[in-house]
Amino acid sequence: MQVSWDQVFTWRLARQYISDPTSAQVPVIVERLCGVQTQVGSAAEAAVALRRKTPKSGALSQALSKGTLFKTWAMRGTLHALTPESAAAFLPLMAATRIWEKPSWQKTFGATPAEVEALTAAVSQILENKALTRDELVEALLADKAFHKMGEELKSGWGALLKPLAWQGALCHGAAQGNRVTFTTPAKLIAGWKSLPEPDAAAPAAVTAYLGAYGPATPDAFDGWLSRNNNRKPAVRGWFSDLGDALTQVDIEGTKAYIRAEHADELAAVQPQKSVHFLGAFDQYVLGPGTKDTELLPAAHRSDVSRTAGWIAPLVVVDGRIAGTWERDGGNLVVSMFDGAKPPAKKLDAAASRVAAALGIDVVKVVSA
Repeated sequence: MQVSWDQVFTWRLARQYISDPTSAQVPVIVERLCGVQTQVGSAAEAAVALRRKTPKSGALSQALSKGTLFKTWAMRGTLHALTPESAAAFLPLMAATRIWEKPSWQKTFGATPAEVEALTAAVSQILENKALTRDELVEALLADKAFHKMGEELKSGWGALLKPLAWQGALCHGAAQGNRVTFTTPAKLIAGWKSLPEPDAAAPAAVTAYLGAYGPATPDAFDGWLSRNNNRKPAVRGWFSDLGDALTQVDIEGTKAYIRAEHADELAAVQPQKSVHFLGAFDQYVLGPGTKDTELLPAAHRSDVSRTAGWIAPLVVVDGRIAGTWERDGGNLVVSMFDGAKPPAKKLDAAASRVAAALGIDVVKVVSA
């Protein structure tokens, strides 16, 4: 089966509710996207709002407060809003990296695998049936001399020592107390929470969910999105091959990749569409394939999107490809197109209006940088 990149991008835009916004509830959108990165709360709100028929900021926070979603460290070690079903699929595959057993991790963060195991048990016991701020959790842990040497790292906002616990389902974020983060357990936060499955049991749901939004894709692309390729390659390839006839291999202009078999005919029938979309910072449309995907984002302009300190810029997407970035300047959206291209005139105002509604701002006009 042969398809073009134009077909792939048109299909992804629709599957991710960008070209075809939905009236579905927020958890449906988050589930389709395999989680929404929430390192920057406003960016996460925009990602969800832009995919709804009536863009409105704040819907993600409401879903989190209702307990239909929860926040935890997940893919690539970053904070995500997840449904319980997505968590059960992806967290075990993050835990499968066993990254805390690697010498480089132990050297950087000063904890052995045995100490991480002890920390997991202690945190699970401390947080049982309660939520604590970071300071309260650290204070409780430091009552045990065994954790004294971890004190400074435990206090860090980066949470490196706590991420392996999140991947094993022992810890997640609770309701914030003002601007203070709290931690609890998924079992306390989510009604009917079940223990996480083993990686091989979780993999089919994880792979098919990813391909349902970001396919066709390769095993390497999947694990790049999931763990920055920290899982063993034979294991990842096995997760794909074990799905057998549930997946179909396609040829995208010479690139071999996989899509769910149920979507193959749909993709083949796609007619590429001309379109313009403004997407916010850290949008899943680029995080899913990754900024190294040169079909989506020209290599010469990767640094324009993936900036210092891990910042992912807001995007101008033209016909499915990333063609520029934008930023807000008062009531203006300032557009910087790649290679000196002119901003596309058609559909530009409609795209700007949608992103303005998603951000809850008034836009006077779109201007070129």
